[in-house]
Amino acid sequence: MRKKRALISVFDKSGIVDFAKSLHGMGWEIISTGGTSKKLKEEEINVMDISDLTKFPECFDGRVKTLHPNVEGGILAIRDNDKHKQQMAELGIEPIDMVVCNLYPFKQTILKEGVSHEEIIENIDIGGPTMIRAAAKNYPFVTVITDPEDYDQVINEIKENGDTTLATKELLAAKVFIHTAHYDSLIANYFTKRLNIHSAKTLTLTYEKKQDLRYGENPHQQATFYTQVQETEGTLTGAIQLQGKELSYNNIGDTDGALEALKEFDEPTIVAAKHANPCGVGSSDTLSKAFQKAYEADPVSIYGGIVAANREIDKATAELMSPIFLEVIVAPSFSEEAMAILGKKKNLRLLQLPHIEKHDYTTPKAKTVLGGLLIQDMDLKLLEDDLKVVTERQPSEKEMEDLLFAWKVVKHAKSNAIVLAKDKCTTGVGPGQVSRIWALENAIRQGGERIAGSVLASDAFFPFSDCVEAAHKAGVTAIIQPGGSIRDEESIVAANKYGIAMIFTGIRHFKH
Repeated sequence: MRKKRALISVFDKSGIVDFAKSLHGMGWEIISTGGTSKKLKEEEINVMDISDLTKFPECFDGRVKTLHPNVEGGILAIRDNDKHKQQMAELGIEPIDMVVCNLYPFKQTILKEGVSHEEIIENIDIGGPTMIRAAAKNYPFVTVITDPEDYDQVINEIKENGDTTLATKELLAAKVFIHTAHYDSLIANYFTKRLNIHSAKTLTLTYEKKQDLRYGENPHQQATFYTQVQETEGTLTGAIQLQGKELSYNNIGDTDGALEALKEFDEPTIVAAKHANPCGVGSSDTLSKAFQKAYEADPVSIYGGIVAANREIDKATAELMSPIFLEVIVAPSFSEEAMAILGKKKNLRLLQLPHIEKHDYTTPKAKTVLGGLLIQDMDLKLLEDDLKVVTERQPSEKEMEDLLFAWKVVKHAKSNAIVLAKDKCTTGVGPGQVSRIWALENAIRQGGERIAGSVLASDAFFPFSDCVEAAHKAGVTAIIQPGGSIRDEESIVAANKYGIAMIFTGIRHFKH
């Protein structure tokens, strides 16, 4: 009876010595390459070098070593096919029963700071993917392992049954194609970004699992959180959870919405969010004052909400937060005094996110639809170069300050959206309505008496003058909106009638 043979060629050598010793102890013949062969020989494991199998030396700095009929034929030949068996005998090809291979570290290479294009190219594996794909294709006869976590299961099955089960072989084959698809996607995405290719004929995205979630938007929905490989700095995927319950699907979505809004602001700012919409936003010279503003903007909606801060949470801010039921607080850091205060709320999730201010992302935004995927650039632009005052009255310096504040917030509220603000604090937020006047009416209803003296920001143009009429009745003094409606003149006339200053931005910020 012939000895079974395993071809072992791994970059990640964790666990490989014990695995090879176990195989060898059960009578398997080991074939190996380069550094793996050297490592196994150092451990006194009898190894056949790949060049002895191929009768051809490894060459071109190791670029070619396993691309040979004696290797690929030994893997791909169908063992119960008489024609294949005859050809193997004629060609002198021996079967290979197991392939153990993990690939050059392309991912780790592209993540290295200052890495050269030449080094990245050299870490594109060619022979490895070819071998493991061949083994996976022929899985009924060949066991293929790409993950060191599978070593123990394979050894145990061989000890019990003399071979791995067909079910295990098929599962390991599936892992190969998942692995190589991910690997090739990383390479494709590297070139796509390097060459600034937009709207390619085919799109391949790849993400890595960060964690399973308890459930999705509702308890009957399964959910998982995946992270992209690059550009995670300053994103929720890079946050460190310091305390609290496991993040839920809704926590992640809502916190991401708060973070996107927060990144618009340079001065100490708090964004309170509910259902991924800002419900209270405040900026000030200290974080505690900013939080007080954000809380007073909507003390009802912040209950059970998300709070994002662009400065360290200090003792004063933590003392203001502590009495309120919050789901998540995300900030660049937390002082020891703040941790002592907030740490008493064991279920409160505290997320530390260094570089929380980073916002120059190139990764596009993706949205699934039934049977498809929508892709667009990130909305990184806030304003066009020129703002156009279209009314007789110019906004005052203070109004201008509040108009720009409100414009930053309305950019991140779901459309149709209206934001009212005063003294760098939201006084009313009306997101996600099918009618713009309804969005304004909701914002006014929320703000009540606080609206008087506020400014108004609209994410898209006014189709009618009704919004100007309602804003005047509520005490709004200035408006910022994109303009561009065929009925802009009606709104301008109404604003002039009531002495409201109005600015056209020339850019809209729909968010669906």
